[in-house]
Formats: sequence, structure tokens, C-alpha cells
Amino acid sequence: MFAVLECVANQHDQYVIALAALIALIGMLSFFQILLRADESPLQRRPYWITAAALASGLSIWATHFIAMLAYRGSMPIGFDLFYTTLSAAVAVGGFWVSLQFLWRGKGSALIVGGLFTVVVGLMHFLGMAGMQVAATIEYRMTPILVGTVIALMIFSSSFQLFMHVRGRRQVHLSALAAILGVLILHFTAMSSTVLAPDPSLSGPQMDGLDRLFLMCAITAVTLTVVAITAVAAFVDRYLVDLKGLVGATLDGLAVVRDGRIVEVNARFAQLLDTGEATLIGENAADLMNADDGQLAYMPRVAAVEAVPNRGDRSRTFELAVRTIEYRGRPCEVMAVRDLTDKRRAQREIEYLARYDILTGLANRTQFQDRLAQHIAHAQSDDQFALLALDLDRFKAVNDLFGHAEGDRVLRDVARFLQQAVRTGDLVARLGGDEFVILTRFGTTGSSVRELGEHILSVFRREMDYVSDPTAVGVTIGIAEFPANGKDSETLMHAADMALYRAKVSGRGMIAFYDPAMDRETKERRRLESDLRQAIGRRELELLYQPVHSVSTGDIASYEALVRWCHPTRGMIPPDVFIPIAEETGVIIALGEWILQDACMAATQWEPHIKVAVNVSPVQFALANLAHTICAILDKTGLHPTRLELEMTEAALLKDRAVTLSTMRQLKNLGVTIVMDDFGTGYSSLSNLRSFPFDKIKIDRSFIAAMKQDENAHSIVRAIIGLGKSLDLPVTAEGIETDSQYRMIVDEGCAQAQGYLFGKPSKLPARAKRTRKSALV
Repeated sequence: MFAVLECVANQHDQYVIALAALIALIGMLSFFQILLRADESPLQRRPYWITAAALASGLSIWATHFIAMLAYRGSMPIGFDLFYTTLSAAVAVGGFWVSLQFLWRGKGSALIVGGLFTVVVGLMHFLGMAGMQVAATIEYRMTPILVGTVIALMIFSSSFQLFMHVRGRRQVHLSALAAILGVLILHFTAMSSTVLAPDPSLSGPQMDGLDRLFLMCAITAVTLTVVAITAVAAFVDRYLVDLKGLVGATLDGLAVVRDGRIVEVNARFAQLLDTGEATLIGENAADLMNADDGQLAYMPRVAAVEAVPNRGDRSRTFELAVRTIEYRGRPCEVMAVRDLTDKRRAQREIEYLARYDILTGLANRTQFQDRLAQHIAHAQSDDQFALLALDLDRFKAVNDLFGHAEGDRVLRDVARFLQQAVRTGDLVARLGGDEFVILTRFGTTGSSVRELGEHILSVFRREMDYVSDPTAVGVTIGIAEFPANGKDSETLMHAADMALYRAKVSGRGMIAFYDPAMDRETKERRRLESDLRQAIGRRELELLYQPVHSVSTGDIASYEALVRWCHPTRGMIPPDVFIPIAEETGVIIALGEWILQDACMAATQWEPHIKVAVNVSPVQFALANLAHTICAILDKTGLHPTRLELEMTEAALLKDRAVTLSTMRQLKNLGVTIVMDDFGTGYSSLSNLRSFPFDKIKIDRSFIAAMKQDENAHSIVRAIIGLGKSLDLPVTAEGIETDSQYRMIVDEGCAQAQGYLFGKPSKLPARAKRTRKSALV
């Protein structure tokens, strides 16, 4: 090591050594910069950069070697042979090119490339030494050379290891410094191990001092020029290619225009015009597309405009922006083109969905409300039009039974029928579900709108055949007229809804025109509904009890609990008025529990053999927890379950038969008696008697009232009583008001009787009366 340092310090020109080190630094930085570019480049371009790297590294290390040789200040003048000098340069470039082929070949390649580099640098050095012209023989001390070679091998390998694993600026800098160190160690180790023995028989160099200086300057200039060119090429290529790649990756088409002609385009621009990039170069930019503002397509603009292409798919819509830039030293226009076709299509779809029903294609609620508002705003003093509100009959049953897909098909069919039925200028809209409306054109009178409604009903009767098509639905129509029934949208819609409600209540499948009386009835109903919700808490409801007599003994068998509502301002409100309201609004659930609890509590004060009968609404029977509720009330009041009779109509059996049957069985297991009320007025009485566990039958009062004048009614009463005997079910006749009616049911063998003949409903009875006559009022 000391011999090497002494050789560098004492036997070399320090300034020339500094120049050699500078060339090595620039060369190695350029070399690794080019390698970085090769690493980043596609595989097909990598060989070109490997060749450039070999040229830069080979020439720079060769120049470092020979300039360092020229820096040697020995006792004898030294020259260089042209052949060996040139051969050493070629070996350096070629050897490095071969070495770099192994750089991207997997694990352990850093050691291989480092070893090859060491061999190439050593071979180049000794070839250069062989071309020395000096009047002396050359001898080498091999031990220092071998040590220096091993050290150089380790340093070169480390250099490539750093290049492969370090990222950022240090990747090039650290690798270059390590490579320079390896070159210098190998060179000066070899120089310090070289011994020149003077030999007068050998000729010396053939050049003088000027030629030596000239050679040094020439080598330096040529080497730095080549290295600089290759390094700058790598740097420029990296950023230009990256910029072009960035431009090519954008979703916008870009074209550079000079004097109206295309001079550069990216791939996206050519793709938008369905052509190739090369085809567009030199084209007149004004011929490629037409801008909406009427100016030439390539003219600069403050804001973007829309344009349509003259080539390729002409149905496309472009957004065009043009700016002026400096390109290749001259002002040019850049056309930035963006494809708006999909965006415009999406906008149209959004606009369509905002105004049309996606299932039926009819106008939706938004468009209908806009058209209705426009109708009202533009109506003159004598203009008339109508609003028809339509509701489909049986649609919910079809949807539940056959599924939503079949329900959607029915809705589409209905939309088609309505579109075919209306006149030009009428608007059909679907507001949601099975709710449709029709807004008629101006000039629609009451008679013409009735004709339209009747035509719609006839279309439904013709197209929707209940016999052949189980998915057939009907339609009910409510009609409001402008301006007679309302002069604003809200009032007119309300009037049509009121008319529709009246039509549905009146039987469905019909037409109803709005009548102001409907509003009064509806408001009255809403007020009753509100008052009913508070009636229990205000203690406005009370229970009356009507006796049920045993025909055979004349004793009171039970009392039926009947609820009455004494309104503070309206007086007594009949049950047939407020019970339907309670069932529609759900108030019947709380009301039913109150009736059950009050009736059971009252029955605990009667004689033990007397039962209490309570009517249970179909709404209550639809609750899965009804049996649990009744059990809790019986436990709370202390009434034995066998003393409770629950009366239910056949309407309770038509909802969820499985739930109803389960509830009835639970109640039967408790010991509660279950009575079918109003028997004979349902749709499937005989099958219900067979399927459900009833304990008693009550004949509807309508048959009792008519049986004296109507033999058919008398026959029905006789048949029901006979049916009860056959099924071992006691039969109760309700509504007995005369002795003749009583004698008739006695003659037919009826078990129990109930009616005004035995007593009107009254408050809590103190005890049961034994004789029928004593119970007469």
C-alpha cells in the first residue's frame, strides 16, 4: 500500500492525475446514468443503451488509464504504440459490452459482472503497457498485482450491487464512486508493481513533449465529448420519452398544429378519429372536426367548446380546447380533444330517468307535476281539463301470488293499454306502485272525460279477462275537473284522490267524480279517527251487556259485551261507524284489549255458570300473539277460560288461515269457547266449519228478521240449525225481537236465543234472571 501511495505521490504529475480522476468521475456517472436508462427502457430498446453504456465506460476508463500513464514521471521518456493503444480501447469497449449482458440475468450477476469488469480493466491496462515505447525492459511483481486485482474485484462487485439495490440519486452516485475507486486501485497497483530495467539496445519513444501534451488533450477532449453526448442522450431520452409516455397515457387527444397543419399527435387523438398517427401528420387541422362556435377547429379559444368529427364515428361529441404554446422554437396551437359521447349519453339517460318511469316508460311523478303546473299556469279563463286518478284492482294479490316479475309485466301491460286508450295531448303517468294518473288536454269537458273513463274501463274488460287469465287486474277511476274542483295542483290532486277513494269504497271497477261532500265526509272521518285514539284514555267508551238465553231452560247462558262510544260533543256514535275506522287505523288492537279486560273483569262478579261473549276483530286474529294476550288478561282478571266466548266472523279466516288456525287451537287448549258469528253471510261457511275448531254457531240477525215474510230465509235458518245438530255445535239465533220469531226458532230446535225480546244491552248486570218473561223489556 505504501509503495502504491509513493508511486502516486512521487512518480506522477498530480495535475494530470486530477484530470484522469475527473475523466473517470464523469465517465462513471455517465455510465451508470445510461445503465439506469437501460433498466427503465422496454426490453426491445435495452440493447441500444447497453451499447452506449459500454462505449461510455470503455472510453472513459481507457482515457483514465492513458492519461494516468502520461502523468507518469519516470527517469526514461515513454511513448505509446498506435496499434496497442487502439486495441486496448477496443478491448475496453467490447469487454464492457460483454460484461453488461450478464447484468440482468438473475441472482449472483453483480459478482459476475464485477469480475468481468476487473478482467477487462486489467487486460486493457496490460495491453496498454505492452504498447509502451521505452528504452527498457518491463517486469511485474505479481503479488501486489494479484492483491490489487482481488480488491478491485470486490469494489467493482459492490458497485454493481449498489446499483441493483439502492434507489434514488444514491443509486448512480455511490455506484460511480465505487467503480472509480476500483479503476484507480487496479491501475496504480499495477503501476507500482511495474519495474522498468534500462536497455540501451531498445529504441525509445518516437514523440517529443508537444506530441505528448497533444495526445493527452486529444484523448481528454474526445473521451469527454463521447461520454457527454451519450450521457446527455440518455438524460434527454429519459425525459422526452417519459413526457411522450405521459402524453400518450392521457385520456385526452392532443395535436400540435403549426400554420394550420398537424405536426404532432398522440395516440389518443388518432384513436378518436379512427385513424393512425402517421396519417394525421401534415393534415389540415380545420378539416378534422367542426366546432360549435363556427371558428376553425385549431383557432385558440378562451373556453372549451363542443365539436363533431369529420372522420370516423361522426355520432361522437367532442370537447375541444385550444391553447398557443412554443413548440420546437415556434408558436404552435395545441388542440386538446376529449370524448364526451359517453358522458352525453349518460346525461341523456339521467334526464330520462328523472322524467320517465323506468319500468313502464310513462311519465313519472316529476314530469307529471311539471305538466300539471304548466297546465294550470297557461290555462285561460275558459280552459278546462281533467285529472284522472287510477288504482289497479287485485294488483297486490297478483304481485304476492305470482311474484314481482309477473307484477312488473302486468304494470307494463297496463301502461300500454292506457297509452292506447287516451287521446293525443293527454299525459299518462305512473306515480308509483299501481298508482297511475292521466292529465287530459285543454278542452276536456265533463262528458268527454266520462267517455274517456268508460273507454278505459271497456279496454280493461276486454284485455283483462279474469276467467282465462289469473293475473288479470281491474281499474278504478277517480276524476277531478279544472277549474271546478280546484285551481292549484295540490287541490286538484286531492280532489282526484277523494274521488278515487269514493269509487273504491263504492265497489271498485267504476268511475267516480269528485263531489265537495266527499271532502266533508273524509274530514269528518279523520276527526273521528283522531277522537277515537283518545277515547279510551278519556273514558268515553263503555261496555253494555246483552243476555243470551237458553231455549230449553229459559236461564241466562251468557252475556255478549257490546262497546258503545259516547262522544262528548257528538253524542252516541254507533259501533258500525267507529269500529271500521278502528280496524283501518289499527286502533282496534288497543280497543280490543280494553274490551276483553273490562268484560272479563265484569264476568268475575256474575254467577259462575254465566259466560261472557266478546267479539274479536279479524285484525286482532291476524296477530300471532293474540292467544298470549288473552291468556295474560285471564290471569290478571282471574276469570276461568271456560267462561269466555270469543265471537269471530268469517272475514278473520280469509287473511292468514295458518296463523288463524294456530291461534284458535291455542285458545281451545286454554278452554276458551270459539263462536262463528254472522254464520251464513260468508263465502265458504261449510268448509270453514270443517277446517276450524268452532264450538258454537250464531245465525245472522238478517235471516231472523226476514224468516216470517221470506220462506227462503226460514229455510236457511232451519238448515243452519240442522247443520249445527249434525256437527254437534249449539246454534244461537240473534236479533229475536218478537214472540213469533222466538216460537219459530224454538220449533226448529235452536239451542240459544238473543235479542231485544229478552233485554236490551245494559250496564253491568247484578245477577241472572231465570225466566224468559221476566227478562222482557
